[in-house]
Amino acid sequence: MGSITEFIRLHYRHFNSAALVDAAAAYKAHVDGGGAMMVTLAGAMSTAELGISLAEMIRQDKVHAITCTGANLEEDVFNLVAHDHYERIPNYRYLNAEQEEELLARHLNRVTDTCIPEEEAMRRMENFMVDRWAAADKAGKRLLPHEFFYQSLLSGELEQHYQIDPKNSWLLAAAEKNLPLFVPGWEDSTLGNIYAAHCLLGDVANATTVRSGIEYMMELVKWYQAQSQQAPIGFFQIGGGIAGDFPICVVPLIEQDLRQKDVARWAYFCQISDSTTSYGSYSGAVPNEKITWGKLTAETPSFVIESDATIVAPLIFAYVLGD
Repeated sequence: MGSITEFIRLHYRHFNSAALVDAAAAYKAHVDGGGAMMVTLAGAMSTAELGISLAEMIRQDKVHAITCTGANLEEDVFNLVAHDHYERIPNYRYLNAEQEEELLARHLNRVTDTCIPEEEAMRRMENFMVDRWAAADKAGKRLLPHEFFYQSLLSGELEQHYQIDPKNSWLLAAAEKNLPLFVPGWEDSTLGNIYAAHCLLGDVANATTVRSGIEYMMELVKWYQAQSQQAPIGFFQIGGGIAGDFPICVVPLIEQDLRQKDVARWAYFCQISDSTTSYGSYSGAVPNEKITWGKLTAETPSFVIESDATIVAPLIFAYVLGD
């Protein structure tokens, strides 16, 4: 047992801190007992450099699939190739509109206290990705969004641009493991917008060269059916929105829409969110609401940690890793 785990056990005894310990201990027990874990990433966790802890979780087989937004998919690679050009704005709360315009003029896109540099991150990756999209289009091949990223990372073509230790890139760790990845709503991302532009410009003749969210759901069904035959699957949700709602729906889809019997429901559930419970909110919904939708059971170990995931998730991962 490492020093971080000892610290957590000693000091985190009540309220959200106690929920963190309970959730971490149940996560560890689940995977140590042979269970699989789906991790979902909402928000801007890649720009928050969650890869520092998540990549090691992937390498040590504590994560078996990831569902993320298109932003989290691309922003891990943006950080990998352009980290030295990022700017942190610690006083971001006090920026006026004119100062925000100045950041725009410098092609710095702000995410809370961190600015992503357009030229070094987004346009650099555009140059690599458009070549892959166009080549696939001409060859009549269709790939899912993350598969283009996996190809680019595994080819080594980006290595000359690495500006962080590559061990801290969760997407690189996932590519090396060929980890199942699901990215609903990819078109909402920067590179998704760029792909649409290149389709309109005619650089990619067939918009369907990059496969769709429906196809992701179909792939998710196949993965869940196969994986649940081997081991119970847990669900570790960071934030809310589409990254969480998309994959958790796979169980009622199989049971209610495909009409298959004896479908295993999620065997563990934890959500880290700063969205408090409110009327009609998915991100703030308590786990019991998911029982009525056929996603969880009354016996599913379920946890809600109402806190900042940039603080909580690395601590839970450290606990699971025994740090």
